[in-house]
Amino acid sequence: MKKVFKIGCFGFIGLIVLMAILVALAGGGEDSTETEGTTETAPATEETSTEEDAETEEPVEEEPAEPEVSTEFESALNQAQTYSDTMHMSKAGLFEQLTSEYGGQFPEDAAQYAIDNVDADWKANALESAKTYQDSMSLSKEAIRDQLTSDYGGQFTQEEADYAIENLE
Repeated sequence: MKKVFKIGCFGFIGLIVLMAILVALAGGGEDSTETEGTTETAPATEETSTEEDAETEEPVEEEPAEPEVSTEFESALNQAQTYSDTMHMSKAGLFEQLTSEYGGQFPEDAAQYAIDNVDADWKANALESAKTYQDSMSLSKEAIRDQLTSDYGGQFTQEEADYAIENLE
């Protein structure tokens, strides 16, 4: 009488898993995965590169890490951005506002950090201020220029004021 071996469902799956492991081990350093009856083989990665590879690879430029700044510096920068965007202030006017006892009350180094890092177009700010002077105060162009450059007014540079006057409608 012949004996018949029954493998059963779990035995058959176990046999397939065992075969997959053996195929992976016999692959000679290649990683393989089995998906739906097909075997995909990925080449093993080498830890070393040849001289030829080193010559053809382009150097990777790393972005410099942004230095960490204190919360006070970040707050000064946020306030500077708000003033620049809404009130169209000059560098000098913004610095004065940030350090003023009636304004931001920031130390000078925090205010300078804000001025150096704010995303502002100073000429565009001068032009917006000039438009405000023209619309709300009905000033002449020369009076607007004086107001823009005044230590008690906009505190814009002469170049920024000239740009504003040239671009007024």
